[in-house]
Amino acid sequence: MGILKTNEQTYYGASGAYGDYRYLSLQDVINSFMATYVGEGKICDKVMNSDVAFHAIRAMQELSYDTLKCTKDWEIEVPASLVMVMPVDYINYVKVSFTDSAGIQHIVYPSIETSNPKDIEETIQAYGGFTTDGSNEDLDGTTDSDGNNSSTTWTNYQKGDLLEIENDDEEDHVYWPSEGKRFGLDPARAQVNGSFYIDEDQGKFHFSSNLSGKTIVLKYISDGLVTKSDKSGLDLENTLVPKLAEEAIYKWILYGVLLARKDTQGGLLAEIKKQRFAETRKAKLRLSNIKIEEITRILRGKSKWIKH
Repeated sequence: MGILKTNEQTYYGASGAYGDYRYLSLQDVINSFMATYVGEGKICDKVMNSDVAFHAIRAMQELSYDTLKCTKDWEIEVPASLVMVMPVDYINYVKVSFTDSAGIQHIVYPSIETSNPKDIEETIQAYGGFTTDGSNEDLDGTTDSDGNNSSTTWTNYQKGDLLEIENDDEEDHVYWPSEGKRFGLDPARAQVNGSFYIDEDQGKFHFSSNLSGKTIVLKYISDGLVTKSDKSGLDLENTLVPKLAEEAIYKWILYGVLLARKDTQGGLLAEIKKQRFAETRKAKLRLSNIKIEEITRILRGKSKWIKH
């Protein structure tokens, strides 16, 4: 349960904590669970606070991926190196797009026809293996001015003409010279927004050359956890849980605690699992924020014969 920690005068003044009443801290959730579910005559007679904290953190992580919508937006201008590092709390991307002069976002799709393979020549040389490909040319990748290691494969892709690489003849100035040559064009490549590749090993995004200097917006998923400023651990006081999902968090913690105990009856565990599923589903519906007016507007658009 949430407690109003400020009055209206402070809030509407210069508190800077606008909208915080929608949330409660994960530490408050742990304290409320200990007071409600743990004790003599309750469903959990003896549970350590550290165990509850562990299951609360795991619940927060699991729910953040699909239910709590812990998404964040990053905006960056693509540098000349065409490389962007992943955010510190990055888990997975939702959408990558670039913004035009009118502020409209255009989706940038991942490249599926190239990669940044690891160069193993130095390792091979260390064991006395080959040093060239037979033509006295090194097989090493390149290192740019920012110290980004790029393989020969990715370097060649960056230098290539995007229209040539992607068979991209979507725009008029490209289409008309190519009149009659679009038969068999793969629709997945018929776009001019550029492409990107994720280097999972180095934790970096690589962009195609036509995106250099453009503003990129990265929407990504986080796990909702906040780390202390001194990096000594998680900051449970500043890790926020939506009130609409509070009961779901309790059921996730309760199920985790009972599952870890060897003397928990199977019937009780099955019942708590069913409650966990129901509360998670309820939280997802609440957080989806579906409004009847918005559904009506979409359904009205379906009645159009000529669709945009």
